[in-house]
Amino acid sequence: MSPGAKERVRVRDARPEDDAAIGELLIEAYTTQYAKKMPEVVYTEERKRDLRAVARKREVASVWVAELDGQVVGTVSLFPPGAPGSEAWMQDAADLRHLATAPSVHGQGLGAPLLDAAEEQARAWGVKAVCLHVRAGVMGVARMYMARGYVRAPEGDLRYPTVSLEAYVLPLSG
Repeated sequence: MSPGAKERVRVRDARPEDDAAIGELLIEAYTTQYAKKMPEVVYTEERKRDLRAVARKREVASVWVAELDGQVVGTVSLFPPGAPGSEAWMQDAADLRHLATAPSVHGQGLGAPLLDAAEEQARAWGVKAVCLHVRAGVMGVARMYMARGYVRAPEGDLRYPTVSLEAYVLPLSG
């Protein structure tokens, strides 16, 4: 990827024809990055099916893609308050989910325009905050969010048999 990719990226609403590419991008990004940093993380076939269920997600959430040179290279989703699948623990808060960029463009700042789109949507909805979860132990991802103003919110942590998720929140002024 050449320098200037961030300037050439186009963020747009996901369309049905993007669903397969988004699902595969999520799986590739997560398994590639976690394999490097946390080799113990395993994605089950059930989890992969959930990540590929983009059409279902688009029914209840806003989903965006980052497109570079005609290729989908990133994605993010934002669930409105009370939407099925939302893990927001605060009332009147949106839930940010499934931010990922293709491994070929990791580290080039392409997550920022996706986050800009999601945070802009949250402000347009008039919600009080954006909630999100980061897998425990993935400090680089947590630092990226904190640099944008998200703060640690332990009251929203989630503990599942196979994963622990740490909560973060971006307070919005309305």
